[in-house]
Amino acid sequence: MSNSSTPSILSESSSTTPEIVAPETVTPKATSNVITPLIEQLTSGSFKQQLSAITALQSLGEPGLGALIDFVQSQVPLPLSAPSAAAVGKVHQILVQQADQFSPAQALLENELSQGPFAVQPDWSVDYQELQQLLARQDYEAADRLTMQKLCELAGPDALARKWVYFTEADRMPIADLLALDQLWQAYSENRFGFSRQREIWLGVNQNWDRLWEKLAWKSGNIWTRYPGEFTWSLTAPAGHLPLSNQLRGVRMIAALFDHPAWKDTAAE
Repeated sequence: MSNSSTPSILSESSSTTPEIVAPETVTPKATSNVITPLIEQLTSGSFKQQLSAITALQSLGEPGLGALIDFVQSQVPLPLSAPSAAAVGKVHQILVQQADQFSPAQALLENELSQGPFAVQPDWSVDYQELQQLLARQDYEAADRLTMQKLCELAGPDALARKWVYFTEADRMPIADLLALDQLWQAYSENRFGFSRQREIWLGVNQNWDRLWEKLAWKSGNIWTRYPGEFTWSLTAPAGHLPLSNQLRGVRMIAALFDHPAWKDTAAE
């Protein structure tokens, strides 16, 4: 927090959320004074602190967007497992939104980020570039459909032909690929979505399926949420809301998914 003699666009309120003053009311020197600590917060803070810094930098207009571009360029190509993946994913989404109004963002997307910010891993069995681009555009409905297609690809030709996965086919999915799908959803949802997030919630309700459906907003009382119109295809959805699973076929597939060896590192939960 700056003292009263130092110009700043941020001031502490009673909550932890920074109050953002309109950029046009701030002198260039004041903007520079604010950007430096925000960049430090973005590069070394917790994700909550990173998200706050991203929001503040975006509010500064072109100077702040330029700092966000510098941040992404310093990170890519980035493994999806990196601690900063969610921050990079969030900045990628902002740059996609701002590309039409901010030419440096457009240039970055057409060049360095043409394949996305995340490094392709040699042990991936399928291509996730299209999914990454859909998530970057926050087209969560299309990303959800493509995720199911990718799961079918991973499960084998029979699953791909029928367009859904038997629970007995879940074990065929390579660990690296299931983690890639999960981590892409996390990276582009502020860590709110993904299979591991759903599994975490499931464990938190003592593996009670009815309580899970309610938590994910897939069911209300005895009424299933209708696809697609009643689902929430945005970050306003409850944690774990996406990607979807066809629970109408029963719990065996999602149970097999939650029991997959990909999550062995979280077995202690």
